[in-house]
Amino acid sequence: MSALPPVSLKGRVLLVTGGTQGIGEGIARAAAEAGAAGICITGRDVARGRAVVDALGVPACFVAADLADAAATARIVDQAEAALGPVDGLVNAAGLTDRGTLLDTPVELWDRLFAVNTRAPFILTQALARRLVALGRPGAVVNVITMSSHGGQPFLTAYSSSKGALATFTRNSANGLRRARIRVNGINIGWADTPGEHAIQARDGRPADWLERAEPSQPFGRLIRPRDVAGLAVYLLSDAAEMMTGALIDFDQNVMGTYE
Repeated sequence: MSALPPVSLKGRVLLVTGGTQGIGEGIARAAAEAGAAGICITGRDVARGRAVVDALGVPACFVAADLADAAATARIVDQAEAALGPVDGLVNAAGLTDRGTLLDTPVELWDRLFAVNTRAPFILTQALARRLVALGRPGAVVNVITMSSHGGQPFLTAYSSSKGALATFTRNSANGLRRARIRVNGINIGWADTPGEHAIQARDGRPADWLERAEPSQPFGRLIRPRDVAGLAVYLLSDAAEMMTGALIDFDQNVMGTYE
């Protein structure tokens, strides 16, 4: 029996959107620990982006970009490759989670969430896939989605819909790119302890100790943390997952479709 392939990113150059905090930062840090040859992160917070890049310990760059801007998004792969060389893997971790029900969501909010959560991953995946196909190189894409892509709560109408579209795009692009050996997989994340979630809880008027109150009620006693997700993302980017594409993995401590 042959040995299991290691979970290693040695020699790989990665592009991680939303890499200045939360899930994206966790994945970037884990990728560096797994031996990535270079990592480019994107985000809107320049100071935070530079701080993360400086802490990675591998060749890295930061591209300041608003993913709601299609033209700026279309330039990101070029910028990453100018700094680090050909990109082998993409992680679409950036996302907006603004609230809104069917009755009170304005069209502008709907469009903004779809632009960042769905259109940006499309633009970036397309740009990377075109380069990889032209070069005859394999590659991997990981889309950070959400359990809300299964339907979501009533106050997450636009968010859930945009992520549901991203889930479908994940499978469609995986099917279209598999002959080129470009793998595309997605992670449906459950309730997570991230800076973005803390900001949302504060905006919704929750007390400062909301996390301490929420965690004991969870089946495993805490919320998901960026480090938890990062390990799975690195696996999906590595050759250890080379036979896996089009998967949508529910990464949650609740089981979809069951009831207590």
